[in-house]
Amino acid sequence: MYRGNVGVKFCLLALISILSLGLLAGCGKKPVRGGEGEALVVEQIGESAVGPEGMPGIAEVGMGETEIPCEAMGATAGFGETISEGRTSAPMHPVYFDFDRFHIRDDMKSIMEENALFLLDHPDVMIEIQGNCDERGTNEYNLALGERRAKGAQAYLVNLGVNPDRIGTVSFGEERPLDPGQNEEAWAKDRRDDFVLIK
Repeated sequence: MYRGNVGVKFCLLALISILSLGLLAGCGKKPVRGGEGEALVVEQIGESAVGPEGMPGIAEVGMGETEIPCEAMGATAGFGETISEGRTSAPMHPVYFDFDRFHIRDDMKSIMEENALFLLDHPDVMIEIQGNCDERGTNEYNLALGERRAKGAQAYLVNLGVNPDRIGTVSFGEERPLDPGQNEEAWAKDRRDDFVLIK
């Protein structure tokens, strides 16, 4: 009888140890504070809004330009001597995204068209599209979301006629915020793709 109690106690101790390890393993993640860490919702586009090769058409709304000298960034002559917005090389402009989304917003489609026209007019220019997210959500999730944003913009430019070999993509996730604030105004600046000239 004594041996049976030891066996039961040993089994209970082993079970408690296993459950404790499982709980500890779940505590290693960065907490999701609601926001960019929630499930992605894919945009549903009706057939009337779809252009060639399944890409959305071009809107007529754009954004203004705020040029910032960037001699400190090592710019030499030619394109890329200024930053239009965010970290985007002038004369191109960044595109901004809705919360937890990676499709090109209607008010950003004319920006994409302008960027494509610049690239089509300058066939020797190569760019890198840098996907960014706000700080909400896990690092892993935001890296994946930033990649979807960059790849989506790349596909959009390719659909407008730009050679895909001229467009690289990278995701910085939440690692390169423009505004350290923790409010919607700051987060809206961080949900963007930057278009950076690399050649």
